[in-house]
Amino acid sequence: MNALISRTRFSVLDRSRTREGHPAGEALRDTVRLAREAERLGYHRFWVSEHHGVPGVAGSAPTVLAAAVAGATERIRVGTGGVMLPNHQPLIVAEQFGVLESLFPGRIDMGLGRSVGFTDGVRRALGRDKNDAEDFAARIGELLGWFGGTSPTGVHARPAEGLSVPPFVLAMGEGALIAARLGLPMVIGDLRGRERMRRGIDAYREAFRPSPWASEPYVVISGTIAVAGTPADARRLLLPEAWSMAYSRTHGTFPPLPPAETVETRAMTAKERGFYESGLTGHIAGTEGQVAAELETLLKETDAQEVLITTSTYDRAALLDSYRRLATLFA
Repeated sequence: MNALISRTRFSVLDRSRTREGHPAGEALRDTVRLAREAERLGYHRFWVSEHHGVPGVAGSAPTVLAAAVAGATERIRVGTGGVMLPNHQPLIVAEQFGVLESLFPGRIDMGLGRSVGFTDGVRRALGRDKNDAEDFAARIGELLGWFGGTSPTGVHARPAEGLSVPPFVLAMGEGALIAARLGLPMVIGDLRGRERMRRGIDAYREAFRPSPWASEPYVVISGTIAVAGTPADARRLLLPEAWSMAYSRTHGTFPPLPPAETVETRAMTAKERGFYESGLTGHIAGTEGQVAAELETLLKETDAQEVLITTSTYDRAALLDSYRRLATLFA
């Protein structure tokens, strides 16, 4: 067993991706089933995401889904990757996580992002517009204040006040410096841009200020990792998501995942083909040995404390097998 890999935490973020020919409810139940399997395999955390108005994603209410996951598991940490803070009043977010932490003490994480919707129509429906970095930082500060009982309004967040729910910042762009300034753990997902990711991590570590939430920098790197018996089988796991991404870039909507064999025989325009081929690059995919070697290189480059796997594919059995094979590298 590789010592560097074995001392790194491995966690799962599942976006409840829908699949062609299957209802959204099945995707949500698949998420809960995957959480139970991730716990059995020894993964450290299991997070769910927030997306609105996306045909290919059923996970639109992350704290509700996190409650279902926590209720179906016993030990694994459960959280969000993340709640999109511009979409919600910080008081409401504090209350929701206060309820989760009260129900499942010591197991809840609070991952926070700043996306405000995939399309203009979704943003209008949410009553939100693009938010700048300073607004995001201020909302995080207000949210954390509700847990500490420092709100100047005289209102108290129940049952959040006095509880400790670890916050994480999803660090896209300026998010790394926000996380550093607030003294919070950072989640950075940019395996396709390794040099850019390393710069973001370096900037975070250099600017980090200790806080009551974290005494030192904590880096979580996230991305797609696919493990199979052969390199070709591992690559096939990537095909459905790569096609969905290509379709979204050319049609403006993110569709359910198609089977890999459908993707392999699909006629594509030159533009679609370009996005599709690009979507197949920058991930970690291969046999256990190949993935272990790539992970070792990545961990040496980033000195990250944790890896958050975000793999999605049509074949649920193959996805579970991939997580099982990956677990043999660190368990």
